[in-house]
Amino acid sequence: MSSSVDTECEQCQCHSKDKHPAILYTLLSQNLRPGGARQRCLCQQHRTVCLRTPHLTCQAASDVLLKTISFVRNVAAFHLLPREDQLLLLDSCWVPLFLLGLAQEMVTVEVMEAPAPSMLKKILLSGQSEGQEPEGTQPTLAAVQQLQWCLSTFWKMELSPSEYTYLRGAVLFDPDIPGLRAPLYIKSLQGEAQRALQELHPQDQGRFSQILQLTCSLKSIPSSFITDLFFRRMGTGHAGAAAERS
Repeated sequence: MSSSVDTECEQCQCHSKDKHPAILYTLLSQNLRPGGARQRCLCQQHRTVCLRTPHLTCQAASDVLLKTISFVRNVAAFHLLPREDQLLLLDSCWVPLFLLGLAQEMVTVEVMEAPAPSMLKKILLSGQSEGQEPEGTQPTLAAVQQLQWCLSTFWKMELSPSEYTYLRGAVLFDPDIPGLRAPLYIKSLQGEAQRALQELHPQDQGRFSQILQLTCSLKSIPSSFITDLFFRRMGTGHAGAAAERS
């Protein structure tokens, strides 16, 4: 994997043949202050991207987030947990729950290359105080492609509404999160959800295993990427904070 990325970087326009940044590119990409901003890599996988139709996609993502919060609020067993455990579960599981919602609602994610920041924006940002909250990072093409792969794989499996429901329960009740006060009870709840999911296709254990493996891949997608891609424009935090406000 790393060798293919290195090969792409060797052919990248922003690097010379000896892998050092090209002089012209370095001069053009420098910030106005000494020790300027990180160089903008033009490698295909490292290119920064943005949503092609941000208004439509962000609205669809917000609808999915609200449905995700509504699902959690309607799980009676969740409210029997200590408040601390509820917050830990939400903070840890909101991304895979949200991604399951994107898959079920068939939300497509189309992106385009992000425009380079203007010189005026660089000047304005260079004057920000150190204590000011950072604007956030721009998603990369590689990260978006990983998300698209996860969604398309779920679509190919054609999960039923019941499968999505039980799968959400199995994801929500994760007993391996550090700091839980009732991990054994949470583990039993996860087991119930997994058994219910398995009983939907008792003769097809391969499908059950494949669903669980695919769900594990959702946990590799960082929350910062999801926030920057879908919610940074709208000033929305994550599901844990949204649930507390609603």
